[in-house]
This record gives sequence, C-alpha cells and structure tokens, in this order.
Amino acid sequence: MSTQAAPGGTSRVAAPTRREQILREAARLFAERGFHGVGVDEIGAAVGISGPGLYRHFAGKDAMLAELLVGISERLLEGGRARVAAAPEDAEVLLAALVDGHIDFALDDRPLITLHDRELDRLRDADRRKVRQLQRQYVELWVTTVRDLHPATPESEARAAVHAVFGLLNSTPHLGSGLPGRGATEALLRRLAHGAFGALADG
Repeated sequence: MSTQAAPGGTSRVAAPTRREQILREAARLFAERGFHGVGVDEIGAAVGISGPGLYRHFAGKDAMLAELLVGISERLLEGGRARVAAAPEDAEVLLAALVDGHIDFALDDRPLITLHDRELDRLRDADRRKVRQLQRQYVELWVTTVRDLHPATPESEARAAVHAVFGLLNSTPHLGSGLPGRGATEALLRRLAHGAFGALADG
C-alpha cells in the first residue's frame, strides 16, 4: 500500500487498490486451498467483483501467483537494502534491523510463505529464476552482515546460519493458533534468531 500526505503534514496509509485487494485475497485462498483448488470466480467474489472482471487486472491465476511470489521477493530485497543503507557501518544494528524486518514479513505475510513452499514450481521458468535470483541477493545481504559481526566465521557457516534462521522465522504458518499475541511472538522470534547467530561466536 502507498502512503499519502494528510492534513497537517502527517502521512497516512492509502486504502489498498483493487489490484492489491485481489492479490491479498488470492494469496489467502491459494494458501488455504491450494492453487488448483481455487477458481477465478472465487477470488472475484472475495473482492466483490465478477470472475471475468479479474481479467481487467490480471491475465489469469498464473499471473497472480507470479506477481505474488516475485513481488514479495522484491520487497524483501528492497527492504534489506534500505536497512543496509541506514546502518552501513554498524553490523550489530544492521543485523537487528534485518531480523526485525523479516519477523514482520513472517507474521504479516504467512500466506505468501505457504505459497512459496507449495507453489513455487508452478511458476514459469523465467519467473522462478527471478525469484531465486532475488532470494540469493537477499541472503547475501545477511551473510555479509553476519560475517562483519562474526569475522572468524567461515562464509559457508554464515550462509548456513542465515538459512537456518530463515527456516526458524518462516515457520510461522505452521504454528496455527498456537501463536501468542503479536508482541510476544515478535519478542520470541527475535530472541531465537539472535540466539542462533550468537552461537556463531561460540564455534
């Protein structure tokens, strides 16, 4: 969603566009029932338009899936790069910012985690390669930061630690109703992630 200036100079979050609404509902339905278990008409009904009306926004379900998975990979990388730019010389602060940013993703975009796990292979080859390329770049931001903070850690070990922390944080869709409140969950995931990276100093 975009932000707009409000009276008095403050900013406000703009209402989601129709395209954003469609993608949000498509992600939810695909995650709940699988890509092939959801029809265009059902996605349309979820946002209050006819199934055929969706084709004014997307060529079809395949296009929605591609935009969801490529889009979240782009947003994660852009967010990571912005955090690097904001803390270029303090690896500890930067790692904390990267962890917090990924926790927000893990809590706010759980349907997209499920989609990635189940449906990535359904993308066209070009879109799947794009997702993988974006993900590799995102991982390297973390690996560089971890090695700056723990310079004695071999690159292969730092990369393994990053992937392990991603696995930990991205487990949120599997926790179901077992999640405590938002604040408590954030705090727990933060402790676990930093604990994992802190263990590198003991190696």
